[in-house]
Amino acid sequence: MIGNESGEDYLEAILRLSAVKEDVHSVEVARELGVSKPAVTKAIRNLTGKGYVNVEDNHIHLTDSGRAYAESVYAKHKMFTAFFVMLGVDAKVAEADACRVEHVLSDETCGAIKKFMEK
Repeated sequence: MIGNESGEDYLEAILRLSAVKEDVHSVEVARELGVSKPAVTKAIRNLTGKGYVNVEDNHIHLTDSGRAYAESVYAKHKMFTAFFVMLGVDAKVAEADACRVEHVLSDETCGAIKKFMEK
């Protein structure tokens, strides 16, 4: 587990970017998250140390565990966005709020919301 919102945001951004093209570069991650390239470098170093990403020839790739973690966070993001929209929240607001909530709610609460939405 990463243990911080920022690291999860980086993994999620890399996952989304890698869905568009195989090789992800730090400048693309910086643009996606609205952060500086040095901030990306620091985060990628941290994620590499935790075994979530590999960097080869300036290309960032998720490891199997990094991909699983990122997919889990992204699934929560999509679920919360849909839930908030279902409640009548504007789509842009729902998206922004989902990005915050996905990091702080327990798995138990996420599971309960998912069950509720499936009904």
